[in-house]
Parts: sequence; C-alpha cells; structure tokens
Amino acid sequence: MQIQGSGALITGGASGLGLATARALAAAGAHVTLLDLSSSPGAERAVELGGSFIAADVTSADDVTSAVVEANAQAPLRIVINCAGIAPPAKVVDRDGNPAPLGDFERVISINLIGTFNVIAQASAVMAKNDAVDGARGVIVNTASVAAFDGQIGQAAYSASKGGVHAMTLPIARELARHGIRVATIAPGIMETPMLAGLPEAAQASLGQQVPYPARLGRPDEYAALALSIVENDYLNGETIRLDGAIRMAPK
Repeated sequence: MQIQGSGALITGGASGLGLATARALAAAGAHVTLLDLSSSPGAERAVELGGSFIAADVTSADDVTSAVVEANAQAPLRIVINCAGIAPPAKVVDRDGNPAPLGDFERVISINLIGTFNVIAQASAVMAKNDAVDGARGVIVNTASVAAFDGQIGQAAYSASKGGVHAMTLPIARELARHGIRVATIAPGIMETPMLAGLPEAAQASLGQQVPYPARLGRPDEYAALALSIVENDYLNGETIRLDGAIRMAPK
C-alpha cells in the first residue's frame, strides 16, 4: 500500500505509540487524522503534523462513524492504526478478599477490545467504498500486547482485551480480503509510553533489563517503523507480530 497521498486515521494518536506512528506516516506523505479524547493534546499535535484532529470516544459508534467519514473527506482513507487503549492493573480478588468490581473489567474490555472492533467496523465500511489502487483498498493495524500471550498477575482484564484483539485479527482479515483490505496486529512488549512514564527511572531501567536483547524498553519509533512496514508490505495479512526483544513475561 502506497503511503504517499493516502488518508490515515490513528486512534490514540495524541501520544505514545499512536503519535509516533502518526509522525512517521506524515513524514511518508500521508494525510494523518488523529482520533483521541477531547482532553488530549490532539489538536496541537495535529497542527504540528499538518493533519487533522477529531475528538472522539472509540467506544461510541456515532463518534467513530463521524470520525471515519471526516477523515475520508480529507483524503481517501486507506490506513487505520488502532492505538487507543488503557492498562489499569487489578487483581481478581484483592488483598482483603474482595472481588474486583465488574465495572472495572468491563471498562478495559470496552475500550481496548470493543473500541478496536468499533473502529475496524466503521472504517472498513468506508474504505470498502473507495477506489482500489492496484487491487488494494487499505490496511488496518491493531495493537495487542505480549500480555495477550503471557499476562501477569493483575492483568486479567488487560490480557483478555488484548487476547481478543489478537484472536479477531485473522477472521477479520479473511472477511475483509474480498474488499482488498488487509488486517494485522502488533503485540508490543514493554515500551516507553505515557503508561510507564510515571515510573521512577530506576524502575524503568529495571523493566528494561528483563528484556533479553536489546535489554531496554522498546521505543515508540520502533513500533511506528513496524506499523509502516506492515502498511507497505502487501503480502503481510492476518498476522500478529510480537515486538518485544524476545521477552516472556514472568507471573509478576
């Protein structure tokens, strides 16, 4: 898929992995549309990139429907990167023996899994109506996590949500193949993102040392580089790729 001149919608695009990918896509000639919450710095980031910002909640069908239509009006929507997500830790039973509030679990599933599906569904409906270029209409890149495969204690909701993103990648890729739309997923390991930025430097360094090689945290630009490779490689489809320095997470 040619990036130059394509429209690209990036959820969670105001920071972290999403912003790094938006920067890389903009540098490659895409018209980027950042989708993030109204409380995010998305508007400022969009100005920096020469793109657009849409304040929206990925769990809202109406919000996302409007967003993909608006993004497609800027430039034919051919690239979608799903980076919106949360990772609050919570044990099934707390130290006092109380069960986790069901609403907390539902919120993680709603944003990470249902939100990703919502964006895929609304975006692919628009992409399928665009003209094909060399038989292709677009590519969707989702974000899972290594927690989908070796989740730690306290990550039940997060692992379930990211495992769902991984599990739906292949069936959706198979379905959208008839429209010339590819679907792939990246499963990052321990990355330098706002989720980890609040930790002390010593704690971040300790996490990095758990990675076999290179023994450090992954960088957002490394995620972005892989996302662009997926976009450009027309034979990469229906796959989840771990980006983790060969780490396998310990129980805790």
